[in-house]
Amino acid sequence: MASIVLRSANILRPVTSSSQRLIRSVKPLTCYSTNRCKPNCKKMALSKEAMKGLEPQSLWGFFYDITQIPRPSKFEDKMLDYLKKFANDRKLEWVQDDEKNLVIKKAGTSGGEKAPTVVIQGHIDMVCEKNQDKVHDFFNDPLSLQLTEDGWLKADGTTLGSDNGIGVAAALAFLDLPATEKLPPLECLFTVDEETGLTGAFNISPSILEGRVMLNLDTEDWGKIFIGCAGGGESTVELPVTLETAPSDSLLYELRVEGLSGGDSGVTIHEGR
Repeated sequence: MASIVLRSANILRPVTSSSQRLIRSVKPLTCYSTNRCKPNCKKMALSKEAMKGLEPQSLWGFFYDITQIPRPSKFEDKMLDYLKKFANDRKLEWVQDDEKNLVIKKAGTSGGEKAPTVVIQGHIDMVCEKNQDKVHDFFNDPLSLQLTEDGWLKADGTTLGSDNGIGVAAALAFLDLPATEKLPPLECLFTVDEETGLTGAFNISPSILEGRVMLNLDTEDWGKIFIGCAGGGESTVELPVTLETAPSDSLLYELRVEGLSGGDSGVTIHEGR
């Protein structure tokens, strides 16, 4: 299967046009900062209504919905329920394998009916990390979104989950296009548990897909298309351990490493973090 790969990051710039025009389009807003705001606070909380000021509206509307659905790796059931309802509401066929990977299918439209089927793939789980002073339950709480004054979309004190939420939103935007748009037959593949082992991709059932060309919407660089494929590996190391009773005069220590700079093992591994 050929693969063309696009990237989503954890900080997003919604549009490439004037950020000031974008900011004006979503005011007034309330700040979601965990700390007390100063008069010149440049963080603005976004509601779904405010997201309507971002273009393209369909993409950002779906992305907002995704950020409001808890979806830690291996606990993606709420997100899967959202995708199934999305398909059912539009009378689109969907199929799921034993690993919980989900495919939503859309027939070709407006002259694209006989084109080769294209698979659009993204993973639905997200990296769940937060600042030490942030109170957030990734299993139950929606994300709080912020739009900075210079036009960047962020989450307040947590990861944004645009890896790979923006890719999933793009797939939904394609599936939501009207029949007047020329599109090939689509199979939108939503895989699970990418962030903690790629188990969804590793264990996918081939029977749920027919397409031979795939657009993977999760890679490293904006504005670049990679033609090829990639994979991952996992090792399990087992060491024999003999336990002994600690002497009564022993001192117990707890070693913690924290407060380090964040990063991505694929993007910032060379920075020595």
